[in-house]
Amino acid sequence: MGEKTVPILPCRTLQPVVDFYTALGFEVTYQQKSPNPYAVVMRGDIELQFFGMKHHDPHGAYSTCYVRTDDVDALYRAFRAGLGAAYGRVPTRGLPRIGPLKDMAYGVRQFLMSDPGGNCVRVGQALHTAVRDTAEEAARPKGTFERALHHASLLADSKEDPQGAAKVIDRVLGLTDERPTPPQLVRLLVLRADVAARLGDEVSAASARVGATGVRLTAEERVSLRDDLRRLDELSAG
Repeated sequence: MGEKTVPILPCRTLQPVVDFYTALGFEVTYQQKSPNPYAVVMRGDIELQFFGMKHHDPHGAYSTCYVRTDDVDALYRAFRAGLGAAYGRVPTRGLPRIGPLKDMAYGVRQFLMSDPGGNCVRVGQALHTAVRDTAEEAARPKGTFERALHHASLLADSKEDPQGAAKVIDRVLGLTDERPTPPQLVRLLVLRADVAARLGDEVSAASARVGATGVRLTAEERVSLRDDLRRLDELSAG
């Protein structure tokens, strides 16, 4: 059987979207300006198609698709490198942007990116069985801080509600009768720095970065927090 599904996504104007995907290493295999603006881009077996819509609002877009890969880390590195070269920096807020790479509670390792048309492309890889079992167990977070982190991550990434995520984190870090473990504290502070940066709140972002950097971790904890610490380095570098 040779069936294949190809998403067709909207945008206000084609060229910024085409330029974005070209920076990611996609090839433009078809493009027309009239009578209906339309473009097709491909990178390996990934094919995306776009149509122009004059009154489309990129900041209010809900369009999305999922790309499955066997090597999400390699794609993430390649996409970040391409965006950095094309834009002079890796865009992590506004449009376009690329989010952090992380292991999700539902058994995949993924990152999200949004193109100039506001289309959210999720790129992910299924975790190995042992890791997936651990992740699925984490999908039922236990304890105050794990639940808060789970909820805040969903708000920040899937719901694109950084303000809501900030409120959840601030509330749980303000508790006086419970304290997070060092790894929990790092993850909460890194996410707090991330959402503060998206909100343009540099004071809170800097405070969270300093707090996360100052947490003492064992070598084993640093390995388990590799994605969070890498994100902390990215945020600190601006």
